[in-house]
Amino acid sequence: MLSRVAAVAALLALPLTSPAAAAPAEVLPLADAVAALPAAAESRDGYSRNAFRHWVDADRDSCNTRMEVLIAESLVEPTVGAGCRVTAGEWLSYYDGVTVTAPGGLDIDHLVPLAEAWDSGASAWTAQRREAYANDLDADRSLVAVTARTNRSKADKDPAEWLPPAAGAHCTYTVDWVATKLRWGLAVDDTERAALEDLAAGCDATVEYEPAP
Repeated sequence: MLSRVAAVAALLALPLTSPAAAAPAEVLPLADAVAALPAAAESRDGYSRNAFRHWVDADRDSCNTRMEVLIAESLVEPTVGAGCRVTAGEWLSYYDGVTVTAPGGLDIDHLVPLAEAWDSGASAWTAQRREAYANDLDADRSLVAVTARTNRSKADKDPAEWLPPAAGAHCTYTVDWVATKLRWGLAVDDTERAALEDLAAGCDATVEYEPAP
């Protein structure tokens, strides 16, 4: 899988997606992609993080999802020990522009948080589809290695409530957010859409995504 972090090392290029057989890629200008997002009120009724089984061995290669992302996004050859445990490498946390060499300092962020996905439509999914969402290795933007500090600051907030502290990352983050929601057919509420429209107005970008199987 191509490293999405290498593509945003200068916070100028959009991340690439991996080829998928399920459906052809869709490409839209960012403003049009925002307009294409389905609208719905959000509800967190019944949410539990345990509804999304994550960090599984999705590829059945003895590496769990967290380790797969760390390996894919390391800017150097990572050190991988027994049980596919990543012990060293070099990662760019694009949210804040910080370089990290110890994997313990990184969280693997669900670009659209699990709680936000639940609010936006995943509450109606099967357990199997929620697991697929939580371990989505087929789109580089779905999961991203970032500093624990920024991930915990973000928590389950949407772009109306939180943006990366690195101002130069805002357009990339907006593209990633919109692409992930379109990929999984997740909705936005009025406040979120207004924030995305404002962000899109300041970005010369396109959104490329492949609908999830």
